Amino acid sequence: MHGSLFRFYVHEDHRHQGRLVWEWLLEQGNRLGIRGGSAFKAMAGFGRHLMLHEARFVEPAGSLAIEVEFIATPDEAQKLLDVLHGQKVRLFYAYTPARFGLINPDSRDPPAGAAEP
Repeated sequence: MHGSLFRFYVHEDHRHQGRLVWEWLLEQGNRLGIRGGSAFKAMAGFGRHLMLHEARFVEPAGSLAIEVEFIATPDEAQKLLDVLHGQKVRLFYAYTPARFGLINPDSRDPPAGAAEP
């Protein structure tokens, strides 16, 4: 199948509606029927402020990034973007076209859509 790889980058303590944004994003993806999403905590990184943050004993709590990613069909991706725009959530993201599938699916897996070579 063809779709999108969305990566959202948020601070670990960033909140929306009282919830941690990375948790809220995963809940929204699940609610929309996206087949899977994951969150990963950064070891080190920098963003638009050009300040390097590293996972060390003296690093202030909440200063590292969490990457939340989804691989989604075009319809799922649009629904997720619609929710984010509607909720006015300010997020930095990366979008990459993706080709994905499941090797040796069983009867419990959702249909894959059109066959891919």
